[in-house]
Amino acid sequence: MSHPHPELGPPPKLPQGGLRVTPLGGLGEIGRNMTVFEYGGRLLIVDCGVLFPEEEQPGIDLILPDFTSIRDRLDDIEGIVLTHGHEDHIGGVPFLLREKPDIPLIGSKLTLALIEAKLQEHRIRPYTLEVAEGHRERIGPFDCEFVAVNHSIPDALAVAIRTPAGMAVHTGDFKMDQLPLDGRLTDLHAFARLSEEGIDLLLSDSTNAEVPGFVPPERDISNVLRQVFAGASKRIIVASFASHVHRIQQILDAAHEYGRRVAFVGRSMVRNMGIARDLGYLKVPPGLVVDVKTLDDLPDHEIVLVCTGSQGEPMAALSRMANRDHQIRIVQGDTVILASSLIPGNENAVYRVINGLTRWGANVVHKGNAKVHVSGHASAGELLYFYNICKPRNLMPVHGEWRHLRANAELGALTGVPHDRIVIAEDGVVVDLIGGKAKIAGKVQAGYVYVDGLSVGGVGEPALKDRKILGDEGIISVFVVMDSSTGKITGGPHVHARGSGIEDSAFTDVVPRVTEVLERSAQDGVVEPHQMQQLIRRTLGKWVSDNYRRRPMILPVVVEV
Repeated sequence: MSHPHPELGPPPKLPQGGLRVTPLGGLGEIGRNMTVFEYGGRLLIVDCGVLFPEEEQPGIDLILPDFTSIRDRLDDIEGIVLTHGHEDHIGGVPFLLREKPDIPLIGSKLTLALIEAKLQEHRIRPYTLEVAEGHRERIGPFDCEFVAVNHSIPDALAVAIRTPAGMAVHTGDFKMDQLPLDGRLTDLHAFARLSEEGIDLLLSDSTNAEVPGFVPPERDISNVLRQVFAGASKRIIVASFASHVHRIQQILDAAHEYGRRVAFVGRSMVRNMGIARDLGYLKVPPGLVVDVKTLDDLPDHEIVLVCTGSQGEPMAALSRMANRDHQIRIVQGDTVILASSLIPGNENAVYRVINGLTRWGANVVHKGNAKVHVSGHASAGELLYFYNICKPRNLMPVHGEWRHLRANAELGALTGVPHDRIVIAEDGVVVDLIGGKAKIAGKVQAGYVYVDGLSVGGVGEPALKDRKILGDEGIISVFVVMDSSTGKITGGPHVHARGSGIEDSAFTDVVPRVTEVLERSAQDGVVEPHQMQQLIRRTLGKWVSDNYRRRPMILPVVVEV
């Protein structure tokens, strides 16, 4: 198995007749999925998603793929193929289209409807090409065939990309539910047909590669939901992803069966479910869904609320309910259902929300105590079955953290893919398919691009480090007035602390030491403000560390008069 090395440099020019694959996100992480295919000087992008921030990224709203390596080649892009409508696959599209709005978007009906609604908020009207399973489209030099796959959202597609260099198949996110709610199976017959033609490079979803066996059918959840609904005496509040149409359908069915009305809470939930209903993907009995404003007229035992926040996102509806920062107040006897899995890294945030809801008297039902979620990603048994059908000549695990990628590679090896034809890459690592063999050719820039309010890319790692220091250790400001000609201290030092746990009065002991250091510096002829700021920072920092074992941010201000 080949794998990237830190010393990898930029890739050479792609040889004529070769296919280049560059993942810009989704490898080594759960989210931010984006892969660039290059042939004959032209580019085809598969997915362009976002990653949601973790606790060590304070103030960040979203994390985007890094477009640096393709920014000067935007005119070479033939289109963006979107495999399905989840945020980690489509959320970055508006930010790429800001740079070139006329890049065509290719996807299924529901996927395009979801991204078009999102682009309206950005005032972008995209060029779109609607495709479905079985369709075959020529997109520049790329001959693309679309294959139905089953996932936790309707209308998901895999894509087979034919070029003179060979055929690459990108699965997108998929599983092999044999009893899907919508009857739409992963098309194993189509994959077998592609296998007979010859799959030169298979890029396969790795998210559940560590999980043995097969994913249970989605419909298994229905009975569990009925039991929860039957035992609930007051309101039922369900938190789910705003795009999980299958799960919401099960909630609607249970509510209808038990005589409850449903209200959607949150802009993205209302928007997405409205789209799914209008396109026929969500079957809603007449009168079942009501506006949240009408709930005051209904008794508690007839109410179901469906909202976002299943991952503990601080600004989502459920988190705000747990923090008593939402118009919907949790009361004793409410039932809350978290109908989703825990995305790695979100565990603490989710359990914080569960504890908050429990504190106010809610009965919280989640994956840890009831079967209210099944994964949308193929487990190890399904992947083995899949590889035995596809028989890929080269395998590149995608969509997962390092442990998932490695586990997926091992599964491929078990089914007979030669070890030297399994490529474990990471974001930015360039893989070339030349002469029927995939190998690593170099590396391009593929770091995190942070969205902070209206700023895109303006916040970097140094700013996040500062934010963490401020949050963990606090800040100490020091104000000094200095005579510019003599360097004599004419005012201060005045020291103030915020968030450091140190009282301002405690600095009485160190102020004379700071003054002494500054005066000695002036006697030596060092009166440049920046140098004096450094002296203040070192002196005060050592005192704080010695006496309090803390490392706050120290902000010295030297004013010359």
